[in-house]
Amino acid sequence: MKFTMSTNIEDVLFKGEFCYKDMNLNDFLTRELEGGGVVDANWNVLLREFLKEPARYIHDAGVLNEIKKTGAYARMEGTVREEMDLEEAVRRLHHERVVSLRQWKDHEGKYTVTPVTRRKLNEVLTQVLREEHREAEERARWDQQQVINLSAKVEDVLFKGRVRVKDMQLNDFLVMELDGMGILPANRNVLLRDFFIYPSRYISDVFLLLDIKASDRYKRMERAVRDEMDMEEDVRRLYEKGVDNLLKWSLATAEVKANVHNLTKRFLDAAFIELMSSMKMSAPIKLEGCYESVYNASWHHVVEVPGGEGTGMEVKEGKPEQQWTYKKVGNTLEKDDGVEQSGAASLRLMVLTSDKGWPYSWEQGVESLPDCYVNCEVERVWQIVKGDLTAWFSTHPGTYFTPKRRVLVGTPGIGKSMAAGSYLLYQLLHYDAEQLPMVAYVIGSQSFLFDKITKTVSVYMDDPRIDDVVNIFSLRGVKGYIIYDATLAFRQPPAGLPCRGWGMIVVTPPDKNEYERWAKKMDATAIVTNCPEENDVRAMCIWMKRNRPLQEQAEHWKEVRGRMNSVGPILRFIFGKQAYDDRIKACQQAVDGSTASELERNLGIGCCYSSNDSDLSRKLVRVVRVRRGNSIESPLTVLISPHLERETLSRLENEMKQSDFVFFVLRFWDYVPPYIIEKHAVSAFMNEDFLRAIRLKIKELRPPGRREPHSYALKEHTDKSFTRKEVLPPPERLSNPVAMDHWVLYEPKVHNFPLVDGFFFVDSNPKTLVGLRITTAGG
Repeated sequence: MKFTMSTNIEDVLFKGEFCYKDMNLNDFLTRELEGGGVVDANWNVLLREFLKEPARYIHDAGVLNEIKKTGAYARMEGTVREEMDLEEAVRRLHHERVVSLRQWKDHEGKYTVTPVTRRKLNEVLTQVLREEHREAEERARWDQQQVINLSAKVEDVLFKGRVRVKDMQLNDFLVMELDGMGILPANRNVLLRDFFIYPSRYISDVFLLLDIKASDRYKRMERAVRDEMDMEEDVRRLYEKGVDNLLKWSLATAEVKANVHNLTKRFLDAAFIELMSSMKMSAPIKLEGCYESVYNASWHHVVEVPGGEGTGMEVKEGKPEQQWTYKKVGNTLEKDDGVEQSGAASLRLMVLTSDKGWPYSWEQGVESLPDCYVNCEVERVWQIVKGDLTAWFSTHPGTYFTPKRRVLVGTPGIGKSMAAGSYLLYQLLHYDAEQLPMVAYVIGSQSFLFDKITKTVSVYMDDPRIDDVVNIFSLRGVKGYIIYDATLAFRQPPAGLPCRGWGMIVVTPPDKNEYERWAKKMDATAIVTNCPEENDVRAMCIWMKRNRPLQEQAEHWKEVRGRMNSVGPILRFIFGKQAYDDRIKACQQAVDGSTASELERNLGIGCCYSSNDSDLSRKLVRVVRVRRGNSIESPLTVLISPHLERETLSRLENEMKQSDFVFFVLRFWDYVPPYIIEKHAVSAFMNEDFLRAIRLKIKELRPPGRREPHSYALKEHTDKSFTRKEVLPPPERLSNPVAMDHWVLYEPKVHNFPLVDGFFFVDSNPKTLVGLRITTAGG
């Protein structure tokens, strides 16, 4: 039986087991004494009644004496009398309003009950309190997940994430260690730290307090509490001196170290020495030729050629003469399409090739992946980071300034790691080495430190940790930038990153929970990257088949485009046949095996990209960048491909009520397929939010030659909305004229109804009919 503080004391004492006091007398005699003394009249007599007056139920004195001489009778008598004493104790405690174990803990009259009752209750109470204490320590250790490194806080080094004994309640200590001696209800919220400062304030009985103080358990606990209080005071003093982590302790002056207790000094010195020993024993590995391979990566680019043969694209060697240009929108950038020259070959893709591959493939430990694809979205990420660096280094030297902390958000599998991460590394290595001499690239369990002065790459595993290394450089005044690729590391970036004088960007993995917490804690700003466009992928196909005949290039692109239509522009799954086959099968199973409510709940379509990391969302949705208030870029989730879009929306449309389905698609109206818009747009006008948005976006399409503007009913009557919608049946089904009302939305169910898909009447002078015609752009 599992006990808690809410357990009834009766359950604690009897543990839900059968009580001998409630056994039938004749059953006892039959089981233990082979039926000696059994009398038919005693079949309903219980042992508890029998023990009160044995001769009343067994009249034969000789038989009764023989029974009393047996060991079975002696054991039974002891057990029953103990149970009766416990039952009486329960009755008295209930009378004193002690019903649960929690109430027993604070009960002042513990010594008024029998020793057996007190012992049983205190044993279980101690067990529960120790279990709670153990669970609290486990929670604390889990929350801390403390790994001792140079950036570890002094407090964490000293206390190692454990629950402080000084914060234990006095009454809990007295129960667990001293059998409840000295417990008072008034002390239920008194902590040991307060008690050990003024013991007599809380236990006024002088002789009782002396007995408590004389116990070894009291002396051990007092020592532990005073040590914790001393260390807590030392932590406060060190923080006042600016010493808040292990590295700063190692560099602190002798005067600062002399101002703490010896125990604190011993703990901190021992932790630092142990850490340094592990770092010396595990020196970083130098990767030969890798720095040069990345730094000297060769350039090619793919351009779209108007009127060109075959696929209409060409591969050219070297950097493009004209790269994409960007304009400021809000706090970030967007590609400026207005500067492209019409008729000229336009840049579609840049390719950087490193003979030894990139850190992404170094970590993977598989075949080297030499090519890094750079489209306008990847270049945009670099331009934003470059802007951060420019602002950082243009600041007055005496001003403390750190570049913005960034989080790169996007659909899993589109190349955030292989493309954006690798390209950022390349550009950072080419950034002014005097201003930015170090670049760290963290991925999975490995960390790569690029030293631009010595032109070397060092790889660090667990010890020494990369955050320790960069912290040492930081304290020496060396600046740098960290690319923390979280694709293979399912944990938060270390608390010590980024350190002073270092910028940082985190490339998020599919599981974003930990990184969203880090972003919030570090006040990081998101860069939202879109999936590759169709022509971006076409350019990648042309690059892959650049040395093959035009016919083969066209066939390859046709095959890849078909895969994109099915699973979306996810590079990880569209270039290899097996990867594609596995993916489309998994996606189809995800749709077929889900109900409409599961799809709506788990996909988060039309919502901001959140920490909803369901299996469905990973297969069926992608991320697009939208601009919200103040032009701040935000991620929005939409369906991933035309094929899965049709499959998913068809399932939802069939299983949801029409009004619920319309409300659902309104959340991502700008990304809804045209056939859905044409089918449900009239019903959408019944939604207040949609109507409000439409009013803001209405534009008049004036015929040629007319200059004067016309008024719009929806803009003129902003306080009006539709009262209801009515469907008008075909004329052959109308037996009587239909009475028309103002601000009622009428939808004729006639395929050849002239001009409009719906209409309504406005109560104005003159009377006005407004028709609604739903069509797509160019329709």
